[in-house]
Amino acid sequence: MTNTKILIVEDEAPIREMIAFHLDRAGFDTLQAGDCREARALLADERPDVALVDWMLPDMSGLELARLLKGNDENDDLAIIMLTARADEHDKVSGLEVGADDYMTKPFSPRELVARIQAVLRRTKSSKDKSLQSGRLLLDASAHRVSADGDEIKLGPTEYRLLQFLMTHSDRVYSRSQLLDRVWGANVYVEERTVDVHVRRLRKALTPAACDKYIQTIRGAGYRFSVPA
Repeated sequence: MTNTKILIVEDEAPIREMIAFHLDRAGFDTLQAGDCREARALLADERPDVALVDWMLPDMSGLELARLLKGNDENDDLAIIMLTARADEHDKVSGLEVGADDYMTKPFSPRELVARIQAVLRRTKSSKDKSLQSGRLLLDASAHRVSADGDEIKLGPTEYRLLQFLMTHSDRVYSRSQLLDRVWGANVYVEERTVDVHVRRLRKALTPAACDKYIQTIRGAGYRFSVPA
């Protein structure tokens, strides 16, 4: 759980601080937001792994916040657990339908909350560890290995993360600033041309296997991973 970030979105400070206290004791790093505006700012800067979202918030409902977050592909890796006093089955279904990964009814025990977070993280980690096959390239996330037709391709750690992100989001165009946020992290300040340097290195590593053409430059927009027909 080390370095796993949990964002707590709850407008009642005593409840928010109580949750943070128990999660800190369990070994998580916690972030706190009292409303949706503050939560969205923290999400952009800190990239938490899990967001605990209260249903009733002052500036926007937690349900609407969850819908907005899940509708943005930049939050693909974010797990959301709804926290609410609303125990009606219809409300639970509404929370899950907008993309929440779990739903907890208040009051709940700290032990149950930790267990639910750990379960969500296991599911998230399982999806991240899946192998990716595109064209002649195979990225084995569990072994941290990339190969083409069985021959291993040596990549540096940044080139590996860049390729993994692009393969996971195949056929989508990402600008340099978006790649900096998703691959390097939103709170890491490096120049956008850094992306170009690592794209060149990635293409060079893929060239012997004739897979460099999978990394495509879209003029004026950015880069995408796509296997030519």
